[in-house]
Parts: sequence; structure tokens; C-alpha cells
Amino acid sequence: MKLLRWTLAVGLIGAMGAVHAEEKADPNLARNLAATCANCHGTDGKAVAGSGAEALAGTDKAKLMQKLMDFRSGAKPATIMHQISKGYTEAQLELVAAYFAARK
Repeated sequence: MKLLRWTLAVGLIGAMGAVHAEEKADPNLARNLAATCANCHGTDGKAVAGSGAEALAGTDKAKLMQKLMDFRSGAKPATIMHQISKGYTEAQLELVAAYFAARK
């Protein structure tokens, strides 16, 4: 039984490392993750005027990360963002925040 637990733990650690390696290896990952935001926040984070959605393009990365983490924890009320933010790892949210911060 101890061997089984040890094997599972090593496998889980290895899988986690593979996810992080994949995030670093794919140069388009940030763009691809950010594309999921386009339905509400517009292409490249440029929200349509009058849509009621916040534009994300050019917003400070730290500010975006704080909002995402607040949505995730429930500290910031939302209709859907609390669910969406829980679907990503913190590393993925960092990539998305950096992507939008770099957009003008």
C-alpha cells in the first residue's frame, strides 16, 4: 500500500511538472487562454463600446491578477467570472493577465 501511495505521489508531481513545462513551451498559450475572454471582453480585450463589459487591453497585470484572484475567492461579486476564474490555474491566470497588459 505504501508503494502504491508513493507511486501515485510521484506520478502526480510528474504530471504537475509536465503542465508547467507545457505552459512555458507553447509560445501561443497566453494568447490561446486569453481568447476565451473574447466573448464578453472583446477581441484582444478591446470591449465593444456600450456592451457593459470591461476592456482588458492595456490594464496593469497586477490589477488584473488581483481582480481574477478576488473573483476566484468570491471577494469580488460576479455573475460568471467566479466560475471562470476557478477553471484556470494561477499560472494560467498570470499568463492571461500578462497577455492583456501587453495589449494596447
